[in-house]
Amino acid sequence: MSSDHSVDSTAATAAPAQELKAAVIVAAIGVVFGDIGTSPLYAFREAFSGSLVASEANVYGVLSLILWALLLVVTLKYVVLILNADNRGEGGVLSLAALALRSAGATPFRRAAIAGLSILGLSLFAGDGLITPAISVLSAVEGLTILSPVFEPYVITVAVAILVALFVVQRHGTAHVGRLFGPVMCLWFGTLAVLGGAEILREPGILQAINPLHALSFLRQHGWQAFPTLGAVLLAITGAEALYADMGHFGRRPIRAAWTGIVLPSLLLNYFGQGALVLRDPAAADHPFFLLAPAWATVPLVLLATGATVIASQAVISGGFSLTRQAVRLGFLPRMSVRHTSATEIGQVYLPAVNWIMLLGVVFLILVFGSSSELAGAYGISVMGALAVDSVLLGVVAVFAWGWLPPLALLLFGAFLVVDMSFLGAAMLKIPEGGWFPLLAAAIGCVIIATWRRGRQVLYRRLYRDALPIETFVKNLRETTVRVSGTAIFMTTDIGTVPNALLHNMKHNQVLHERVVLMKVEYVDEPRVPPEKRLDVQRLGKGFHSLVARYGYLDRPNVPQALDLCRKYGLPIDLAITSFFLGRETLIPSPSPDLPAWQERLYIALSRTALDATAYFELPPGRVVELGTQVEV
Repeated sequence: MSSDHSVDSTAATAAPAQELKAAVIVAAIGVVFGDIGTSPLYAFREAFSGSLVASEANVYGVLSLILWALLLVVTLKYVVLILNADNRGEGGVLSLAALALRSAGATPFRRAAIAGLSILGLSLFAGDGLITPAISVLSAVEGLTILSPVFEPYVITVAVAILVALFVVQRHGTAHVGRLFGPVMCLWFGTLAVLGGAEILREPGILQAINPLHALSFLRQHGWQAFPTLGAVLLAITGAEALYADMGHFGRRPIRAAWTGIVLPSLLLNYFGQGALVLRDPAAADHPFFLLAPAWATVPLVLLATGATVIASQAVISGGFSLTRQAVRLGFLPRMSVRHTSATEIGQVYLPAVNWIMLLGVVFLILVFGSSSELAGAYGISVMGALAVDSVLLGVVAVFAWGWLPPLALLLFGAFLVVDMSFLGAAMLKIPEGGWFPLLAAAIGCVIIATWRRGRQVLYRRLYRDALPIETFVKNLRETTVRVSGTAIFMTTDIGTVPNALLHNMKHNQVLHERVVLMKVEYVDEPRVPPEKRLDVQRLGKGFHSLVARYGYLDRPNVPQALDLCRKYGLPIDLAITSFFLGRETLIPSPSPDLPAWQERLYIALSRTALDATAYFELPPGRVVELGTQVEV
């Protein structure tokens, strides 16, 4: 998953270097580590929620598995290696896929394979993004039942109320409350360390679990029956992908410093403290996290845990907004309304459609599963699937971008993939108990993305199959054609051919503007495009120009701002005397469709949800003329 908070660079640059580093580390702790940081609420507990007895050997074995999963998967794979795979400073599955595609070359097979992996990664995030808020908040609120069973009937109601309130306030942005995320999460990790450390002092023998032989002995003793336990252990590493996804906001050094200096030690102290508690009192395995605290501290701990899980949920929600925005930019999804909730930070965005879909999904999960233990069965498949996708893509980058020898890359990343697939196999055992949900969400996501991409290809072919080359049109344009003053900008996806809107305008109005610009907005597989590389302007003769405006998948596509840059290319454009012509295609089923009937209907339905180009490109509404046409797909 990814999140879309950022640091106030203006304030940061004014601070001394040491103060800047501390501020960025605190900010990173508040955003990057929310998911993995709240895993102690349920990960160790779930290992003993089934038939596994809380014996000394089993406690040592589970703790050893958690420790080495955190060291190998999170620390070695993500913190040491994958943070080096930055795409112009940005991270996340789309950035990694773009980097792999650019470094591996553009052979059809590689392009198809990498595109398929990026689509799979996006789709897996859909399930993860819904389950994380549900399981995190539920597990925190369930701490009230430690005080008294009387609270049990109200757990679901309280959890749903908290999450509904969280989604409702999204439209206002998180810039103000976001400043509290870092301090609250620092308090959270400090609490984890203190609670766990105090219990370790009572039972120091628990530190024997550091020895990886305990993990190996556990796996050898239980054989295939250890797989359900692996399904619980993987809960301890959920959120690992956020370390990479948020690299563009904080940089690799603050994330590495926060992980190695604060987050990892706090997590390990707490997990080992839970293990020590269960060794002393096996009955504590039902709620080991909250039972670490004395009775008087239960309510404050529940409140702090709820705050931490809300912050973790906020990071996932913001990550959903960010990743969806990137997917729209890259043509994976229809255009959507994107509202910027901060005047200074481009990362602060709000997508209404995504927000309400996520809310419905989260509430559905809570009502259907009813508890964090039941949801744990649904958690894991999407996470480990996404981690496996990262392993494959990182292997491609290591060979083609970093120059690693293929056998070395195969050995290392093959080993990572084996670990990922082992955890994924363990999670698959939970399909009947809820694991079907992330698979269903991923399948729906893949179908929607694949349909949209395939439908766009069909539509493009139908629109431009018989299109007239613009050079031919300009060459044959009669001098007697009536030209009116002003500028006409025709938005098109192919500046090499005559737009249908231009032909329709000539047919109905019998005139052309004295200056005609064919404009294409193009997205590249880079996070951002600098202003000096934004435009490509070509003179075609007889008052015609072609204009390509390039944006990265994190850029905000503002056409009027791009047109302001045209002056230095000798093409001054005054919006007061400029008209924008847009072609609006009404899609209808074709008697000989290029798509299966169900996919054709789905694509037409998706196209009707797309935000109109006027709003998406921030065109002045009073200067826009739309010319419609029917197109069979």
